[in-house]
Amino acid sequence: MTTQRENDILTRVGPGTPMGELMRRYWIPAAMSSELKIDGDPVRLQILCEKLIAFRDTDGRVGIMDHRCPHRCASLFFGRVEEGGIRCVYHGWKFDAEGNCVDMANVPAHQDFKHKVHAKAYKTFERNGVVWVYMGDQGENGAKVPPMPDIPATLRPAEDMKIWASQRECNWLQGLEGELDTSHLGILHLGQAHKGSDFLQETHKYATGNRTPDYALADTDVGCMYGAYRPAEEDSLYWRVGHFAMPFWAMMPILPIERCVLARAYVPMDDTHTMIMIWGDKRGNPRTTDSNGGDFIVGYTHNPQFHENTTDWYGRFRLKANLRNDYFIDREVQRTQSPSGIDGVQVQDDAVTTSMGGIVDRTFEHLGPSDQMITKVRRRLIAAATALEKDATAPPGADRPDAYANIRSGNYVSPGDPADWERVYWEKVAWARSILDPVPAKAAE
Repeated sequence: MTTQRENDILTRVGPGTPMGELMRRYWIPAAMSSELKIDGDPVRLQILCEKLIAFRDTDGRVGIMDHRCPHRCASLFFGRVEEGGIRCVYHGWKFDAEGNCVDMANVPAHQDFKHKVHAKAYKTFERNGVVWVYMGDQGENGAKVPPMPDIPATLRPAEDMKIWASQRECNWLQGLEGELDTSHLGILHLGQAHKGSDFLQETHKYATGNRTPDYALADTDVGCMYGAYRPAEEDSLYWRVGHFAMPFWAMMPILPIERCVLARAYVPMDDTHTMIMIWGDKRGNPRTTDSNGGDFIVGYTHNPQFHENTTDWYGRFRLKANLRNDYFIDREVQRTQSPSGIDGVQVQDDAVTTSMGGIVDRTFEHLGPSDQMITKVRRRLIAAATALEKDATAPPGADRPDAYANIRSGNYVSPGDPADWERVYWEKVAWARSILDPVPAKAAE
């Protein structure tokens, strides 16, 4: 059982907390490139309990910094982005994308001390349609900033990917653990009403036909992985292999391994709100039609509806279906057509994880065999956060971008003994990579 102390370590992400400091050792996806226009309006971001603003300057550089002006702490959100920086409207102090004060409009020239003033700004990087931020110790001239991780889905050109975001009103770990809980696929998302559809026959027939898989688990250089397996054809097994990667990445086995290029980052906004950043290869998207003429499987749509973004701290990427309207649950549909009565895989996951509360009380749980991966990930996270706090031990993968390169989730059928699963899996990964190799990323010009 997870103790209250362990739960606090896992869920609290503010500055100075063990998990918060762990996450600050990694690059974090922060915003869509499309949100930031040259000399356009600044955007409020909330990441790891810090209130930040992001902007794109005249030359296209992205700045992410504390929203408080270091002069009198007025919010730079109300500032004007102009001529290579952002100018505070209160007294006209101006800062460039790196946080350097470049002008003091209300200070006489002979008393100017702008070279001594620096806004709290973080290192940024732009890759294939997403802006990333590093919120840890930068070191002198950025010497302590690690390289970007080579997560395959994030290396693909933006035009080949569907990249989107969704805000969730609960702690980051609740959402992440939902991705690692493979057995709920055949119950919450694909219940008995869906047996026999063309889509399920192609990709998930074994998972829906047998909802009680066995499990194999292993550590990786950057986290851990599981293989959920069930009998398939004679002398073979159906495997669904998924990954957790430090500090908040999930790769789910929702497609055959040769088509499964995806990743999801559960980025904590604060302790009770999460921004999910999602990458999926357009060429690998599953078919969701049934066998009766092309209609969508009831409840299994992949097109959630969003409110228009607003400018408040929680105003970005909010689902129209939420706790306040019970996620538009249709009880008649639930009784007759769909296990949940809620439309959309993403919305269904939102409903169950937010229903647990802002931060779930894990001392109340009774975990079972299907929760082995969840238990393993909690232990790995606690061990890494504790080691960093006590001994300054570098977290797994933080300084090794290449360690992420081979991570691939997916499903497949293979003969053999479950004890040999890791060797077979890595052979499948090598084969899959030969079919869909990542394209090297380039920084934005």
